[in-house]
Amino acid sequence: MADRVTVIGWDGSPLTAAARSALGAATLVAGAAHHLALPEVPTGAERIRLGSVALAARRIAGHRGTAVVLADGDPGFFGVVRTLRAPEYGLEVEVVPAVSAVAQAFARAGMPWDDAKVVVAHRRTLRRAVNVCRAHTKVAVLTSPGAGPAELGLLLEGVHRTFVICEELGTDREQVTVVTSDKAADHTWRDPNVVIAIGGPVAGATENGGWVFGGDPDTAPRGWALPATAYTGPFGEGETEQLRAGQLARLGPRTGDLVWDIGCGSGAFTAEAARFGAAVIAVDSDADACARTLATARRLGVQTQIVHGTAPHVLEDLPEPDVVRIGGGGAAVVRAVADRRPARIVTHAATRDAAELVGRDLTEHGYDVECALLQSVELDTRRWTEKERTVGFLLCGRLPDRHP
Repeated sequence: MADRVTVIGWDGSPLTAAARSALGAATLVAGAAHHLALPEVPTGAERIRLGSVALAARRIAGHRGTAVVLADGDPGFFGVVRTLRAPEYGLEVEVVPAVSAVAQAFARAGMPWDDAKVVVAHRRTLRRAVNVCRAHTKVAVLTSPGAGPAELGLLLEGVHRTFVICEELGTDREQVTVVTSDKAADHTWRDPNVVIAIGGPVAGATENGGWVFGGDPDTAPRGWALPATAYTGPFGEGETEQLRAGQLARLGPRTGDLVWDIGCGSGAFTAEAARFGAAVIAVDSDADACARTLATARRLGVQTQIVHGTAPHVLEDLPEPDVVRIGGGGAAVVRAVADRRPARIVTHAATRDAAELVGRDLTEHGYDVECALLQSVELDTRRWTEKERTVGFLLCGRLPDRHP
């Protein structure tokens, strides 16, 4: 078994004394082609072209001698260290870090990044990375072939973002380009590259700076399913706090998701789903409802895309959703949404007969259906008398063959 595994980060600058010393003693060196071409790599050392880190880890575990793994940037930040430290390989890992590609990209842009989201985009996670760019004002994307700036720009159709694209950082071919997201597909980009996606209002400086990485949660109001006084205009049917709380609980919107809110009304559900970190597309046929939803989102500091149009026809060109709230539109909208196969759908009904019809539609589309009668009574606490009573049916459809 390897006596020691040293993981050396490389950011294009000269290697440190510690890195040179570890390389000089190595009997096995793993890395990409440009790493193995470094003059510091011993001529007599066994060389492994790094493709699958898991396969390399098995080779290293069986090697008798001293191993070094070379990786770009900080190998502990979305890098090889996590795989190499997996218990099944039994490797003792020492890390000599370098500046991460994300830190270099923000430095080239002259921007702070303690309030940024950082995501990795490859073919399997590209759609979720795009949703994070939809939902947040500052995102760094570590791209890969087939999931680069052009693909990000194409999938962000309908949402304006500014891209700062940093190609081949730390090399003599380094280039930084600023384009709008809709123009990214007009260019050919060199790998590796990092994309910084900027859009919407970015928080300014505070007296003491931030305190938690990824943005300050203290700017949002405390609690969920906020009352009508927190929003502009009165609630419509299906927007009560109790029903909204049940809908949020069953959909479980989260970072990387795309949520459709059909019949967004006051924008209460839209804003609260976005506060969970999800990207939200709010749809309504009423222009005033769209305006209220936009005002609500701005006041609560969340990003959302507003689509003015009538469902189900307006839904045809929207990107695929993960979860959907149907606030209105009837059976035709329920069927159109179910045809798109989101993991979960929630809606409501005023009567048992209407609930049964919706439930049958969802069942016919392969969803497991749950229905509950919700009744809430608001009391006047000065006199402890009944102030308002609401009754409605909450329906949720879960698709068994989709990730929950």
